[in-house]
Amino acid sequence: MPTAMITGASRGLGAAIAGALAPTHTLFLAGRPSAELDAVAAEYGATTWPVDFGDLDAIEVAVEPIVELDVLIHNAGVAYPATVPESTVDEWRSTMIVNVVGPVALTLPLLPALRAARGHVVFVNSGAGINASPGLASYSASKFALRGFADSLRNDEPSLRVTSVHPGRIATEMQEGLVAYEGRDYDPSHYLSPETVAKVIADAVNAPPDAHVHEVIVRPRS
Repeated sequence: MPTAMITGASRGLGAAIAGALAPTHTLFLAGRPSAELDAVAAEYGATTWPVDFGDLDAIEVAVEPIVELDVLIHNAGVAYPATVPESTVDEWRSTMIVNVVGPVALTLPLLPALRAARGHVVFVNSGAGINASPGLASYSASKFALRGFADSLRNDEPSLRVTSVHPGRIATEMQEGLVAYEGRDYDPSHYLSPETVAKVIADAVNAPPDAHVHEVIVRPRS
């Protein structure tokens, strides 16, 4: 089976993506070692891969054994709800490292493996990467930057398929924190389910080889 590496797969959308791709792909779940990540790996017969965006210099060595990779899905991300005047430099630094620099640091050493497979890189972006979201200053900026990286990668690596996925709000732990910041009651039925977004991503990944899905925008119906 083709191979797929997923970041941020220990819970939420990442775990749902693993479930959606498990029938068609051999999975590598990249992240810091944890019981949660091990549990997802055990459920889907996946292999965990030690990748820590807090230690960017170690990533190249960690992925060196991978000589061919069909799909790389950048799902890991953080958000610190804050307006510009409420935000801190430390929040901006952490957001940019995890949401932008980390994906760059993982993609670059994997380019030879992706080229060998004529592979596919998927960036889980956000609606905030198209229109800045109020109260999410650093997060919105990071997602605009991630979209720029995806567009540049698509331009510079014509043998690869590169897809940016821009979901609306998803019923995840991150969403629950944002709704609390906004002072509202959290009702997961108002948002996209992780499984719905995961299926959209799997559909893009499993598109026929002559199709190149550049961008996907998906929003809740209600």
